[in-house]
Order: sequence, then C-alpha cells, then structure tokens
Amino acid sequence: MLAPAVFGISNSGINLAIDLLILFLVVLWIALVYWTYADARRRIADPMLVGCATAASLFPFVGTLVYMIVRPPEYLDDVRERELEMQAAEARLAELGYHLCPHCDYEVEKDFLRCPNCMRKLKDPCQVCGKPLDPMWKICPFCEADVGAAPPAPRRTRRRPQSVSERPVAGATGFVDPAGPAERGPSTT
Repeated sequence: MLAPAVFGISNSGINLAIDLLILFLVVLWIALVYWTYADARRRIADPMLVGCATAASLFPFVGTLVYMIVRPPEYLDDVRERELEMQAAEARLAELGYHLCPHCDYEVEKDFLRCPNCMRKLKDPCQVCGKPLDPMWKICPFCEADVGAAPPAPRRTRRRPQSVSERPVAGATGFVDPAGPAERGPSTT
C-alpha cells in the first residue's frame, strides 16, 4: 500500500525525498524550540520570560530568529561571576585604603567629610570631637560620645564687671574702646 502523494507527485523516489525533507524540517524546528528554551534558561532569570521566548519559538524558524535578536548578550553565570570579581576587587581596594566617592567616583581619603570634587557629604562629624563618623556607628570611637546625642553644653562663666583700672589700654592692637570716641577726648593726630 502506497502513501498518498505529497504535492501531487506520483514518483516514489521524489515522494520519499520530499517526505524526508519535511521530516528533517520538523526535527530541526523541534530542536530550535528546545535550543531556545535551554538558551533562555541560561540567559534570563525570570521564568515568565523564558516561557515567552519558548512560546515565540513555536512559530517555525521565525520565533527562534526573533529570540536570537532580542536575547540578553550574557549568560547569567557570567554576570554573577563578573559581579563577584568586582566585589573582590572593591574589597582589595578597601584593604589598601583606596576609597572612591559613591556619587562621582573621585578618589577620597577615608577621613574626608565631603568629596572635594562633587561636594557631597560623605560622613557626619562627631558633635563632640569633630572626627568623621561611619553612619553605622552608635558611639564615637575617638571620644566615646553617643552618636546622635546633643553635644555637651559649654561651660559658662560669669564675667564680673571690670573696674576702670583693669580695662586694657586704648592703644593696644585689636582693642576697641567700648566707650566710643566721644568719651576719649579730642584726637591729637
């Protein structure tokens, strides 16, 4: 019993070649669907997008071609490895005392309060001793003051009124006579 002729061709040799070609194209299409699924799992973290890429590849050959154009350029493992290398490099730089401004990447010292390039605040000063504080600290390691606590009030001493004999001489540098020029008398210059 002979199979019905495809495309109306009655020659069994040509009919066999066409059947094999159709079988080859179907197997290639199924392989492309599987390849799209496997490649999307290695490149895309979201399972929904992996499913969409696989569903798009169900359109014979065109779906896989579109996926190849829009797929992410890197594998997820390569992205993770690069991020780990960057973290390790940053840790090595931190050990060497090399610090960068988080806003403009300008090199700063660890005790800078502001970036000299972008003028952004890097750290807050201690309210008591003025040394730079890490935002995670609860206490100043330099003066043992509580971070965020109000600075201690400065001592106030009462000034007793000065007598005329204890007042500084009017000709001293930096001295301004509180009585003013009217009470000093006429000028001799």
